[in-house]
Amino acid sequence: MGQLSSIEIKHFKEVREENNFTQSDFAELLGIKNSTADIERGRTKLSGKVVAELLRQFGINPLWLFGQSGQKYLQLSKGDVSPKVITVDSSDNENMVMVNQRAAAGYPHNVQDVEWYQQLPAFDIPLPEFRNATYRGFQIEGDSMLPNYYPNEWVLAKAVPDLDQANNNKVYVVVLQDSVLVKKLQKLPDVSKVLLISLNEEYFPIEVNINEIQELWQVNSKLTFNLDNPSESGLFRELKQSMEDLKRELKSFKKQA
Repeated sequence: MGQLSSIEIKHFKEVREENNFTQSDFAELLGIKNSTADIERGRTKLSGKVVAELLRQFGINPLWLFGQSGQKYLQLSKGDVSPKVITVDSSDNENMVMVNQRAAAGYPHNVQDVEWYQQLPAFDIPLPEFRNATYRGFQIEGDSMLPNYYPNEWVLAKAVPDLDQANNNKVYVVVLQDSVLVKKLQKLPDVSKVLLISLNEEYFPIEVNINEIQELWQVNSKLTFNLDNPSESGLFRELKQSMEDLKRELKSFKKQA
């Protein structure tokens, strides 16, 4: 039987009392058997299904519920880049949805479609680093984030509730209106815009309006399948240096001609 922390109990009870529900009425509303008494005593785990219902019916931020954010309510307004859908497994535990390259093409257009998420693979990672927060996996496409992130690798990213909590020069999965990008983020003096930067210097930075950002996920780990080639990043740097040398030689040759 799972145990709740004091902050989860406090916040859960706060939502119930603010909305003037009895324990039994609140339980019925959230799809809980009998009463919320065991949850409020810390005897019963706060399931992913209950967390999802609190978000859907009351706009309660899951990150606030677990003490990870000071923002209690989620509103689809300027600056809100929190997840629009949270999925749970058959045991009502929140799980991690994996968005591959093909699914990423449709992700921006289905960001609030609960049924669409059900077709995507999802699982739970039983590690402390992945507890008490919402995570999602995204597959890398293209070479714009070389040499740190290679095509077909997966990044595992933590939900960011609003842009105020985003940090400069961290890598994020940025869900725009028509695309999903993995980029380093930099805030600008004009607070209505941010700069998205590729690690591969062959790509120019992209300036976007913050109202174009639907969701933001901070990358904190990755799944790689290049373990059989540990020197690949070094090889990439060598190739890049060779290309620069070749460019200089060509320029010198043109001047002599």
